[in-house]
Amino acid sequence: MTATIDNERTIVIGSRKSQLALVQTYWVKKELETSFPDVEFEVEKMSTQGDIILDVALAKIGDKGLFTKELEVGMINKQVDFAVHSLKDLPTNLPEGLMLGCVTKRVNPADALVVNEKHQDKQLDTLPEGSVIGTSSLRRLAQLRYHYPHLTFKDVRGNVNTRLGKLDAGEYDAIILAVAGLERLGMGDRIHQEIPSDISLHAVGQGALGIECRIGDEMVLQVIKEIEDQDTRDCTASERSFLRVLEGGCQVPIGVNSMIEGDNLTLKGMVASLDGKQLLKDSVTGSRSNPDEIGAQLAEKLKQQGAGEILAAILAQIER
Repeated sequence: MTATIDNERTIVIGSRKSQLALVQTYWVKKELETSFPDVEFEVEKMSTQGDIILDVALAKIGDKGLFTKELEVGMINKQVDFAVHSLKDLPTNLPEGLMLGCVTKRVNPADALVVNEKHQDKQLDTLPEGSVIGTSSLRRLAQLRYHYPHLTFKDVRGNVNTRLGKLDAGEYDAIILAVAGLERLGMGDRIHQEIPSDISLHAVGQGALGIECRIGDEMVLQVIKEIEDQDTRDCTASERSFLRVLEGGCQVPIGVNSMIEGDNLTLKGMVASLDGKQLLKDSVTGSRSNPDEIGAQLAEKLKQQGAGEILAAILAQIER
């Protein structure tokens, strides 16, 4: 059933206050205003726990809605109508009454190497032994430790500008960020190297935006569906199913890569230990009409190879 678009209703969009979050949210607002010129949209900015606690490693805080919970409360209380998230930050199990209403077209999901100016002539595999690499992602950390055990890794927190400032001040030789985030901020020139997927599989949902809304709000659902990309929806559904079945949150070393060819969807997945000594990787191809099943199959495949034990050991380590 198609909902009637109520031009008298102002649709309130929830967003984190970070620069990248606002760039993403205002992009969504502009796209929707183009499609619905008679509807009024406004943005409500909120701080989330992940934005406020900057002196503790992400994995130590716990990842249940680290960058989403306050926005979700706003939706449940009808303070906002929908929220724009980096899909990689959105937990795979959502609060009762809320749903993932729309997934936008994915931009480049790769990880990027950004270097201090003294290493302009280097790539990831030519950085000197002991070079200090900054990342707050256990997924990036585990994969890079596996491939480059001679490098040193150090946690880095804060928004993109803060991290780049620490890099340029010499606290790090290089840092790892998402290509998508840098490009959305107009900082694509800082990308020194796109890290190949055979070195670093990306995060679940990386490069796509997820729009979360209330179940049953048919008008909002109809409005946001205008900017959905079905290929991205199917790919990220398989990725999120893989993560859900492995019972991993945003802060565990699980990486993915998905691709659609014709009616088939191929999902590659990776689980690694924090020290980088164990790394499991496999893939499943199936019909794109059932992306959740592809993700679940791949999760079971990796569980049979020992992924459950690796993740249990990591969670025990984080909780200590």
